[in-house]
Amino acid sequence: MTQRTRIFSWLLSLVLMLPVAAAAQEGYRLAPGDVLSIEVLEDEALNRSVLVDPGGRISFPLAGTILVQGKTVAAVQSLLVTNLTPNFAAPPSVFVALQQVAPQRERVAPEAATIDVYFVGEVNNSGLVEIKPGTTLLQAVAISGGVTRFAAVKRIQLRRTGADGVQRVTILNYKALANGAVTNDIVLKDGDVILVPERRLFE
Repeated sequence: MTQRTRIFSWLLSLVLMLPVAAAAQEGYRLAPGDVLSIEVLEDEALNRSVLVDPGGRISFPLAGTILVQGKTVAAVQSLLVTNLTPNFAAPPSVFVALQQVAPQRERVAPEAATIDVYFVGEVNNSGLVEIKPGTTLLQAVAISGGVTRFAAVKRIQLRRTGADGVQRVTILNYKALANGAVTNDIVLKDGDVILVPERRLFE
């Protein structure tokens, strides 16, 4: 794909997202649950949608984890350019758009209850996923569309906040679970965050 074609593709997607883009142009400040569309013209393999996690951060390949809560889309775009520049011969052309504003969900009846789980990082469909109580990690990953080829599948993080308000991190070997080498699949709870980090070189 040529650079001109990439620019055209990005402009087309921007037009389709005008309702949320308009909010961004008015100085909208990002919040947990928002979804951003990020494109890097110099490397289309980096293009993806990312979720602002409950801590107000996003994770992006080569740029790391960035605190975006309270910032505008333009400010996040500038931060990404800064963080990505060391990986390119020249500052890359980065385009960020507000793809989805965090939904204001209503309470549901007990008989239709679901729990909220967030997928962050190297997954094909990052963001909020509503699942049934009792759903396991393997099942939830399948529902979310699986992991990307950049995923560090042996060290997926399950971040869970306890009743004391403290977030605890459990490292899981998704590859072993998927292959059946490990059978103690974890049942997810409301508010869980599954963070799939980027694979390191030679990992």
